[in-house]
Amino acid sequence: MNRAEREAAARRIMEQVPVPVPPDLCADAVQRGERLLRRRLLVRRVLWLLACAAAVAFSVWAARVHPWAEPPSQTTPPITGW
Repeated sequence: MNRAEREAAARRIMEQVPVPVPPDLCADAVQRGERLLRRRLLVRRVLWLLACAAAVAFSVWAARVHPWAEPPSQTTPPITGW
């Protein structure tokens, strides 16, 4: 398709009568957008709640187990009776 054909096709499209838009299209779009925003906010809050719960669970586990402390050696028995 060369340039003249493209221009002719564009002119034909622009000369056509525009398709009527449903009158409630804007209201439906606004409602859908609000619903998506509420859902996104809910998901964000749930993820923050899960992240905080994971942080608390890790803190409690670390406080009880002390993973940073080196475990006692089990290879050599203690020396007694010198």
